[in-house]
Amino acid sequence: MNKIICFLFLLMVVQIKISAQNNVTEKDNYLDKDEQRKGWKLLFDGKDLKGWRTYQNKPADTWRAEDGTLHCIGKDKSTKRGNLITTEQYENFELNVDWKLTPYGNSGILYMVTEQYKEPYLSGPEYQIIDDKGYPEKLEKWQMTGANYAMDPPLKMAYRPIGEWNHTRIVVNHGHVEHWLNGIKVVEYTIGSKEWLEHKKEGKWKDAPGYGMNKKGYICLQDHGSEIWFKNIKIREIK
Repeated sequence: MNKIICFLFLLMVVQIKISAQNNVTEKDNYLDKDEQRKGWKLLFDGKDLKGWRTYQNKPADTWRAEDGTLHCIGKDKSTKRGNLITTEQYENFELNVDWKLTPYGNSGILYMVTEQYKEPYLSGPEYQIIDDKGYPEKLEKWQMTGANYAMDPPLKMAYRPIGEWNHTRIVVNHGHVEHWLNGIKVVEYTIGSKEWLEHKKEGKWKDAPGYGMNKKGYICLQDHGSEIWFKNIKIREIK
């Protein structure tokens, strides 16, 4: 019996150390009474992948719930990569997400995604997440963290050093979209506006007719081959 107690104690210590490394606390992946009253919903409970599936249900081994985080493992640990999407679709909403990226990494949060195309970015706009300083290739401004990828560069550089947690907020309200990073608004645009149409026509999406055309779609976490952690994924639908 004493050996069992010692083993359970050591296991608990290891779990506490791992959680401390990821800075996960009992307040993470949790809705308080005020959030519940305002209509917030947890998209990740810190325990399992309930409410999520792979894009187009393709087989993948990259995503797992670990130590209170939604963890996408790196290339060297995976054989089948795939993007992760919510099982429900959303139209007008406010989304909050905390994330932590490894050096040289690249990922993103996409929204209003449909499964009509080979890749989710051909339908849904992307909130870019990347190692702005360490990424091995030269980056355009519209590729930097917080950008509306390939459309709108961030107005300010508000990311924290690689390895630290960042807080993202995305608001989609009847075509008006805002990207926030660590409490600072970094992008604002309106889908279908003259400026938006010009950006689409002149840029990367000129030959992607379905890009940004859906009023409702899935939230998507991008698997770009890099290791990244997510937590506190919360959504509130806007009427």
